[in-house]
Amino acid sequence: MDFELTDLQRETQRLVREFAARELIPHARKLDEEHSFPHEVVKKLAELSLLGVAVPEEWGGAGLDNVAYALAIEELSRGDASVGVIASVNNSLYCDPILKFGNEVQKREWLVPFARGEKLGCFGLTEPEAGSDAAAQKTTAVRKGDGYLINGSKNWITNGPVADAIMLFTMTDRAAGHRGISAFVVPTSTPGFNRAHPDRKMGISAALSCSIFFEDMVVPAKNLLGKEGDGFKIAMSTLDGGRIGIAAQAIGIARAAFEEALRYAQDRKTFGQPIANHQAIQFMLADMATEIDAARLLTLKAALLKDQGVRHSPESAMAKLYASEMASRVANKGLQIHGGQGYSKEFDAERHVRDARITEIYEGTSEIQRIVISSSLLKE
Repeated sequence: MDFELTDLQRETQRLVREFAARELIPHARKLDEEHSFPHEVVKKLAELSLLGVAVPEEWGGAGLDNVAYALAIEELSRGDASVGVIASVNNSLYCDPILKFGNEVQKREWLVPFARGEKLGCFGLTEPEAGSDAAAQKTTAVRKGDGYLINGSKNWITNGPVADAIMLFTMTDRAAGHRGISAFVVPTSTPGFNRAHPDRKMGISAALSCSIFFEDMVVPAKNLLGKEGDGFKIAMSTLDGGRIGIAAQAIGIARAAFEEALRYAQDRKTFGQPIANHQAIQFMLADMATEIDAARLLTLKAALLKDQGVRHSPESAMAKLYASEMASRVANKGLQIHGGQGYSKEFDAERHVRDARITEIYEGTSEIQRIVISSSLLKE
């Protein structure tokens, strides 16, 4: 087993780390406070080919592997968790399914400009009454001549307020349950596509999300991804990869919390010495470092399996489950080490606590990850 990164993976890690230090960390707190979408930063992500990291060059991407992608998302999220998930959604939830399931015409039109970062995508699966239970969704697509008439709604759509297209999942056959779900690529300029105001959230405030409503929206049949009824398979396959991105995001948040707590512990003095000299603080730092490293190994294992083209559902679920819950534990310890200062908006410790919490919820809650993992175990 080789634990060494390739030269290209290391170079990707270095370049993104430097970018985050220069472009993200200095502005993260302000963007969080203002709930401002980082338009200029997203343009720079495109220039660095970070919006289509694992997409082959022929389709507009950087042509790197998923290990490099996970490393990139970790470094972006270390700088600003909101930027990390903006990039993750475009890479994992929008570009990846089109790369896997789209035909050549769809890839030219709906993948190339998004992988290049000229446009931004989003992913529409969740509904007000269909979160963990995707088959409970009520958005419908009814065949009408050369197209489909779509009505319904989606919510908590990250990138939704600014996206140029959505990977949309609908029911084309309600009687068939999850086998009646179909996937469409839909430009957000389509008549009948309506966005609500951006959500006000606890964390990742610069990664805008919103509810979206479809009112007699007509979508050409050529925008159907795969065949009718393929939607559930496409969604689950996409989420397997997406969970690698969220695990990497969680690691980045945890690293930020840990590194800041480590510096603070070395500077802050009590009883005539740095608090880092107190065993209680040392034990917390030791636990934080250990958990971060364990989460990274799980995540890179899942990414490597994806690169090898083998099934990685349980491994991705394990990575996402452990990394997300780890991020909350580490962020809370980081705040504790900061003491009263950690509870203040003058420090970033409280932001990391808020940003970490969502990683246990989106792209499959921790409870859903445990179902995926246990189902895999019981089938063996």
